[in-house]
Amino acid sequence: MSTPVIAIAQAHEYVGQVVTLRGWVYAKTGKGKLHFIRLRDGTGQIQCVAFKGDLPDEQFEQAQHLTQESSVIISGTVRQDERAPGIPGGYEIGVSSLQVIQLTHDYPITPKEHGTDFLMDNRHLWIRSNRQWAILRIRATIVKTMRDWLDDHGFLLVDTPIITPAAGEETTTLFEIDYFGESAYLAQTGQLYNEANMAAFGKVYCFGPTFRAEKSKTRRHLIEFWMLEPEIAFCSLEELMDVEEGLQRAIVERVLDKHRAELTLIERDISKLEAVVNSGAFARISYDEAIRRLQALAEQTEDPEQKNLLSIVWGDDLGSPHETALAEMFSTPVFVYHYPSAIKAFYMQPVEGRPEVCRSVDLLAPEGYGEICGGSERIWDEQVLLAKLAHDKLPVENYQWYLELRRFGSVPHAGFGQGVERTVAWICGLPHVRETIPYPRLLNRKYP
Repeated sequence: MSTPVIAIAQAHEYVGQVVTLRGWVYAKTGKGKLHFIRLRDGTGQIQCVAFKGDLPDEQFEQAQHLTQESSVIISGTVRQDERAPGIPGGYEIGVSSLQVIQLTHDYPITPKEHGTDFLMDNRHLWIRSNRQWAILRIRATIVKTMRDWLDDHGFLLVDTPIITPAAGEETTTLFEIDYFGESAYLAQTGQLYNEANMAAFGKVYCFGPTFRAEKSKTRRHLIEFWMLEPEIAFCSLEELMDVEEGLQRAIVERVLDKHRAELTLIERDISKLEAVVNSGAFARISYDEAIRRLQALAEQTEDPEQKNLLSIVWGDDLGSPHETALAEMFSTPVFVYHYPSAIKAFYMQPVEGRPEVCRSVDLLAPEGYGEICGGSERIWDEQVLLAKLAHDKLPVENYQWYLELRRFGSVPHAGFGQGVERTVAWICGLPHVRETIPYPRLLNRKYP
């Protein structure tokens, strides 16, 4: 009977059996007749115990000289031991056979402290480390949960183009490309096309990369990032907030259920996430109320620097200090709705009787992570949309197809976009979005 080849994550199912593992040496300790090999294979890590009498002399000699990130095939008996380190831990392998595929030399990322620039230059190797491995596994679960939840709630995935003829958001943040002699742009959003898809299928979403030529170096910004964008026919702003809240709860619940080991590894305060799941409804406040709260807070603050950071007047967009201060006022994520039209995109429906305000909403995450979702009711009347295009000095000819959506069966509708990287940063408790995506594109970084 052949030895089963298993993943490390399956080891608990094979206690007392001889198995084969294939992977890489994460670390090695020991001396003399006993060596401990920490093996990783992408699904987890396990301690492999190489004792001189348990495997051929030549193979034991190889075990003694294993180096970090050498690739190996190890066979041995699975043993349960609560003291055994690993991910998740509690099991080890008594090695009976070792095959070295490649012996690595001078692996650049060692257990010593490295600077951020060095690690980013070696991002293609850094993702093998425990912390990055855990973060990117959580990211994958967040993405899957987003899609599963929407699929299960009647939404259809419909892809939207990455190359577009016109702006979806601010014209100043477009990446222009030469499209066979004509100007075209990398998509800032799939939302405009999603509105066409919505008219065909009712409830849709797109999911893909988006691009912003924004010269920002903040901890929340990337040049290339991934967006989930649902769009819903016959949907009000209040109903949209219900959808956003349901989705966030599902994400947090799924991560807590599946990734407690990874959250512990990255030292995330799990109680903060449990509070989101166990709380009541997310708080909802208007932009008007948000400004009043911030102004009152600034008035009460004695620190001049903090007072300056919190300073705001009606009509200003909320910056990071404002979003953080508002989020700290609530135990849940908080919705801020009805922003001034002047600071939002051209397609957002004006509030009836208050054209200076639009039916928009941002969802602010707790703990200072800021906006993770931004959405609105869309303008569905052609004349109102034409007036807004003219007001914002946008070329009407580039939006003819978008205007046609308002001529043939137009209905009230709403949608939102959720940035994957900001969501991962919040869920994982990370100080910067650069660790939330395998290969981040930043203002001064496009390598590797």
